[in-house]
Amino acid sequence: MLNQFSRTELLFGKEAMERLEQSRVAVFGIGGVGGYVVEALVRSGVGAVDLIDDDKVCLTNINRQIIATRKTIGQYKAEVMRDRVLEINPDCKVVVHKCFYLPENKDEFDFTQYSYVVDAVDTVTAKLQLVMQAQECGIPIISSMGAGNKLNPAEFEVADIYQTSVCPLAKVMRRELKKRGVRKLKVVYSKEKPIRPIEDMAISCRTNCICPPGAQHKCTERRDIPGSTAFVPSVAGLIIASEVIKDLVS
Repeated sequence: MLNQFSRTELLFGKEAMERLEQSRVAVFGIGGVGGYVVEALVRSGVGAVDLIDDDKVCLTNINRQIIATRKTIGQYKAEVMRDRVLEINPDCKVVVHKCFYLPENKDEFDFTQYSYVVDAVDTVTAKLQLVMQAQECGIPIISSMGAGNKLNPAEFEVADIYQTSVCPLAKVMRRELKKRGVRKLKVVYSKEKPIRPIEDMAISCRTNCICPPGAQHKCTERRDIPGSTAFVPSVAGLIIASEVIKDLVS
């Protein structure tokens, strides 16, 4: 019988589609990368997703985030993504966590309930804790490395963290994971050298922050404001989703 996933089933087969329907994937960070991860997972037939993000949609997100439109400005990203997911597949089980994952609240998440974990957050502290918790529970995880300040989506690669190069974030992650005895981690990273953003305060969130009222993490709190495009983080997200799907059906 034809359904919204019939074209995918032509490639994967019925058994693989059933595995996807029974899978539950947690995506930490519903931004430029994470939003496209969720989009592709749900359009591929994943039956349950957890959406973890405490941020609200901002005007400056429109250039790259799939959930960001004029209509969604000021709304919680996780809730906007949930509504989009249910428009794609009303049968998908969606759990929304309006919080930022940190070591302090890690016990709120039972990783043993997940089939897969996607790390699409920005901070090293959160990324490290996600990796540690996933590996302690024996749950597969894939992490996104830096996608900001880059222009060439063709430079993305899938690799173990210890085979990465160039990416500054990957360098920090390699060092910190080695200290913690983590021997491997699948990541998506770019070998493109980051570009230094134009220093123009007239278009910088540093001095012109327009984060919605009630936003937990304002641009003015960030050490650096990266530039980004519509076509770099989206590609990273789609590559991550393809790896998750491949692993779930294999």
